[in-house]
Amino acid sequence: MARSIYLVNPAADSATYYGAELLAGSGLPSGTAVADLAAVTIAALAPSDFEVAIGDENIAPIDFDHPAEWIGITGKVNQRRRMRAIADEFHRRGKRVIIGGPYASLSPEAMRPHCDVLVRGEAEEIGAGLFADLRSGRVRDEYVGDKPDLALSPLPRWDLYANQRALIGTLQTSRGCPFECEFCDVIQYLGRKQRHKPIANVLAELDQLYRHGYQTIFLADDNFTAYRRRCKELLEAVAWWRREHQANFVTQVSVDAARDPELLDMCAEAGLIQVFIGIETTNEESLRETKKRQNLHVDLAEQVQLFIDHGISVMAGMIAGFDADGPDVFRQQYEFAMSTAVPIFSISALVAPDATPLHARLARDGRLIQDGDAVEGVPWDSNIRPQKMSAEELSDGLRRLCNAIYAPEAFGERTLRFIERFGRARRGAVPGTFNGAPARAIDAQALQVALDVRRLGDAESRMWQQIWSAVSRRPEVAPFVTRILFQYAQIRFMFRQQDYWDPQLARTLN
Repeated sequence: MARSIYLVNPAADSATYYGAELLAGSGLPSGTAVADLAAVTIAALAPSDFEVAIGDENIAPIDFDHPAEWIGITGKVNQRRRMRAIADEFHRRGKRVIIGGPYASLSPEAMRPHCDVLVRGEAEEIGAGLFADLRSGRVRDEYVGDKPDLALSPLPRWDLYANQRALIGTLQTSRGCPFECEFCDVIQYLGRKQRHKPIANVLAELDQLYRHGYQTIFLADDNFTAYRRRCKELLEAVAWWRREHQANFVTQVSVDAARDPELLDMCAEAGLIQVFIGIETTNEESLRETKKRQNLHVDLAEQVQLFIDHGISVMAGMIAGFDADGPDVFRQQYEFAMSTAVPIFSISALVAPDATPLHARLARDGRLIQDGDAVEGVPWDSNIRPQKMSAEELSDGLRRLCNAIYAPEAFGERTLRFIERFGRARRGAVPGTFNGAPARAIDAQALQVALDVRRLGDAESRMWQQIWSAVSRRPEVAPFVTRILFQYAQIRFMFRQQDYWDPQLARTLN
């Protein structure tokens, strides 16, 4: 009877905007930016008599000699190649493999040849049956989960995870998003009706993460502020929890949250220190085309600034390659970025993920590139033939845009603006500041990486000196700036690793 499983979170196929690959790349012990929630949740669904082990390849090499009877692999689109390679190697060694997660759910045919059991959808309602079948030996080749009540989601098994090598803990308070952005595969996987975890369960998970040493926690909701009443109830509870716990939060929101000043106040009081916002584009025709209606009819730069005014830093996403985008879109995106106090932008080409309305529309029109492996893992490739420019113009424009936005002078200008404007709508100390020196080795290493930005070259050194001179006049922003500099260093590492960095191109858009 099978009673053991080794759960594997593969590394990404290449460095990403959100990773921590530069720790190992800089000669430091490897680590991950964000702790993997999937594996510890599946581990919690296992019966008590099952032996469960977790391997996160971002932290340590996969143990291909692990004695477990079953191997469980999960991952997203930017892990798909590594997922297949790991599965194939375990098969070569005679192991039986289960594959699940977002990519397997949305692109099942790409994963089916590489596993003995395919799991599609969410696991909470099917976990007991799956583990019972593993024990009995009567296993089906596919299990399909629906959209469960999140009260069924168990307390994750963080006791099995290498928490000391993750910068940020992870907690999910809801799944799904009510919006209908044409290119988004989240709503195809998790639905447009947002489901919420009971607040008592959220607080129990916060207690658990805090006991494991996390001082920063990622609220991994698809759109944390989508349902205002529920969000405010949760924020009030979290603010009370923080009275006895020194922890802070990062999450993902849509820009329409800025229309509710009370909501922003409550986010700041609850310790929200950074949000990711999908700006996508300032081209309103493109926003209408892709059904990102929540970004229409507002001044996006002003809306973003409202978060910063409240002591919440912003990381923004921008996309190029919509049907309405011509070759001038890169200059427009650069000018928007330089009008803001947002130091960090993730910049990517528009892609059409499997199962999305965008993929279906472009497939009908014969505009999908079929000679690639689905959607590329790196952010600048696309599986779409652009409408108003060539594929070469899109690729070249993105490279020029990325280099221009992350030129030291441009990045430094936005960071100085951030320091000047940060928290100006609030009085006294900015809520959500960190609680002193890092307590763990990985936190100290990340801080050192941020400080070592000054060693990248003369231009970076001058930028660093200007930034820390400004910080000396506003010391309460220092923890936020060190986080920003770490993210900048990761992005520059990613550019260099993928041969994307070219200082000469930095001058082509400014």
